[in-house]
Amino acid sequence: MARQHICAAEARLLLGQVSGRSAAWLEAHREEALAPPQLAAFNALVERRAAGEPVAYLLGTREFYGRDFAVTPAVLIPRPETELLVELAVAKVGAGDTAQRAARILDLGAGSGCIAITLALELSLTRVTAVDVSPAALAVARDNATRLGVAVEFVESNWFAGLREERFDLIVANPPYVASGDSHLAQGDLRFEPASALTDHADGLAAIRHIVATAPRWLKPGGWLLFEHGYDQARAVRDLLVGAGFADIEQHSDLAGIVRVSGGRMSD
Repeated sequence: MARQHICAAEARLLLGQVSGRSAAWLEAHREEALAPPQLAAFNALVERRAAGEPVAYLLGTREFYGRDFAVTPAVLIPRPETELLVELAVAKVGAGDTAQRAARILDLGAGSGCIAITLALELSLTRVTAVDVSPAALAVARDNATRLGVAVEFVESNWFAGLREERFDLIVANPPYVASGDSHLAQGDLRFEPASALTDHADGLAAIRHIVATAPRWLKPGGWLLFEHGYDQARAVRDLLVGAGFADIEQHSDLAGIVRVSGGRMSD
């Protein structure tokens, strides 16, 4: 595997990790020498980063929606693009009366818990359930919920399979949507992230097809489904939503102008 260049910003983050010092302190004490154990730890992190390991895994955290979430190689690294999904979900649930704000929310594919936990914190009257098929991922998510002081119900489940019978006001998901064989899977951070969180090992739409087809039986009348998808999947997911009987279909672009989140409402 080819070694990669480490930029100054990354080096400062790694230095802060081993020294326990803030960025401001490090800037003001550029001539300060590291103790031998710290230097050894720093060099080890630099070597791992040079081999391509994501900074988030080296630091053990990644910021999402203004909060720090613990991450390990068992979970997908939270990305800024996914904050759009949270913003839209908050707008759907938080804009109405008290009954709407006290909604039941289901997050499919919890990963680090960043979506479910953020929704629970932003919408304090809601009850949030989050599922993931990976016990290791759920352990990370539960730890994040405890550390951030919020109650979320985490369930080990292959999508809807392990849920008790219930209806939700909102279902959100960031499913694996990268097609098998996509060249991006062999590039950058994706090489180190859990493949099952990135690709469905098919055409990139297998998980989305299942979610869109199955969600209606789990949604209350008027409930919403919102999910993130790939940059080139907007037309396909719109067709899936139409075929499943969703109304008021919406598609939203991220800051780069790419349609990133789609969804629809169940008929009343």
